[in-house]
Amino acid sequence: MELSRSPAVRVGLSIAVATGLYGVSFGALSVASGLDLLQTMALSLLLFSGGSQFAFIGVVGGGGTGAAAMSAASLLGIRNAVYGMQMNAMLRPRGLRRFAAAQVTIDESTATATGQSDPQEQARGFWVAGIGIYVLWNVFTLAGALLGNALGDPAQWGLDGAAVAAFLGLLWPRLKAREPAAIAVVCALVTLLTVPFVPAGIPILLAAAVAALAGWFSSGPPREGLEPDVEPYPTEGHR
Repeated sequence: MELSRSPAVRVGLSIAVATGLYGVSFGALSVASGLDLLQTMALSLLLFSGGSQFAFIGVVGGGGTGAAAMSAASLLGIRNAVYGMQMNAMLRPRGLRRFAAAQVTIDESTATATGQSDPQEQARGFWVAGIGIYVLWNVFTLAGALLGNALGDPAQWGLDGAAVAAFLGLLWPRLKAREPAAIAVVCALVTLLTVPFVPAGIPILLAAAVAALAGWFSSGPPREGLEPDVEPYPTEGHR
């Protein structure tokens, strides 16, 4: 099958553009939080996990310590390790490709790959989405960081709420049952109640601990919550 006719390539490219553009928000918010251009680019080039990056600058911007910021970012990045095991078994990269695959294993590349049943299409989807997002995310992070000072206060443009809106967009489709919805409500209450009394970054760690305890005693399926955040293909569309 030609690349131009590959469904995985088409979906991977569309997801790459949509996700990459969001890097503008991160770049602008990062410099507004006190990070300089090099620090902002280092987060996108090396960490490369949108949710973790926003969590990091959110804690730093709120006056939290580096340790608290890294802890919050690491909690959100745990899912990528699970994806990595799945992609390693599916694609079996060799040599230097293993390191490249580890870097671009994110929600979108995993979802694009697992949305295909043909092994060749799985590989195409993974690499097109992963590399495409990596390149565009960093390009637009740079643009956002350079324009950050010119834009002024990110709140004037709604960029301060962009990360919150994105997290809610990822979370909402998952709340299909009473138990996860109840856990989300409890964690939100824990965060709200502890914000006035503890340093920045600690509330999210306390909420994560509550969620972990709830998950430990949960009666739901053992793999619930480990699926990618993005599902580019409906179930009935699988071959």
